Amino acid sequence: MSVKVHILTRISHPNIDALRSLLPSTVEITEGEDVPNPSDFHILIAGFPTRAQIEASPNLSAVIAPFAGAPKEAIELLRDYPQVSLHSIHYNVAPTAEMAIGLMLAAAKFMIPMDRDLRRHDWRARYDQTPALILHGRTATVLGYGRIGQRIGRICHALGMDVIGIRRHAATPDPERTLDEFVELHPPADLRDLLPRSHVLFVAAPLTQETEGMIGADELSLLPREAVVVNVGRARVIDEGALYEALRDRTILAAGLDVWYHYPLRDEDRGYAAPSRFPFHELDNVVMSPHRGGWITAAEETRVVELANLLRAAAEGRPISSQVDKELGY
Repeated sequence: MSVKVHILTRISHPNIDALRSLLPSTVEITEGEDVPNPSDFHILIAGFPTRAQIEASPNLSAVIAPFAGAPKEAIELLRDYPQVSLHSIHYNVAPTAEMAIGLMLAAAKFMIPMDRDLRRHDWRARYDQTPALILHGRTATVLGYGRIGQRIGRICHALGMDVIGIRRHAATPDPERTLDEFVELHPPADLRDLLPRSHVLFVAAPLTQETEGMIGADELSLLPREAVVVNVGRARVIDEGALYEALRDRTILAAGLDVWYHYPLRDEDRGYAAPSRFPFHELDNVVMSPHRGGWITAAEETRVVELANLLRAAAEGRPISSQVDKELGY
């Protein structure tokens, strides 16, 4: 069947020539910073569509956010259009999981302050007592045991760690993946009981009404004092002030953070914009990354392939996968 696709190129557009090369001739692609007038496309590829863009084409049946996890704004908008499905693509599973592991290792081993000292030719860290955490035999708890969380779990298992996975549908088989036998799976209701066992807490969960602020001061206080927190999901799953205070007061050992509470809103702000209202940058037990876990050039080829898979399914009359539940928010 013939499928017309329009790609909004204003934000996060894929390599369109490469995308066309992977699709049958029955998929017709147009592109631009706004939708054409008049419009008759069936699928809109846009991370942050407006109401006018959604309503521009009477034939619109699906919106695809060209990155992992649809933005909250898109989800809320598309709740008003039940006839239009919303999808995202999971092209950055591997790099995001790798970033999570890198942050865990850097934070647990205090690699950043030691690197900084040795650049000044200061060797004292080698001879001083170190709070570095040995990960073998410890427990990693992954909040949000989806594709990224499962990949994190497998790597932690390979490091000799016990793995606990927390997911909303803990009792429901994953239709797109067979869960590894080594994981101890739990629903979110068990979180507080699991935190005292968690030497590393990974957050790989989307931001929804249920997950916002899920990790607050009470939850952080349940972690062992030698615990490391790693967030590659969404910042606001963890309460901002509570996390800063736990790190400042050393009630947890360290953290590795790739997602933040404030982002530069304009291009000209990118050279200087505080990621939080709290001075995380003053803490030696925090490894900071500017939300680059899956946003890397090397992942672009995978993004195009994943996007082509969804469009090819539409052209062949098959259901488009990776659909976002607009009510749950992921």
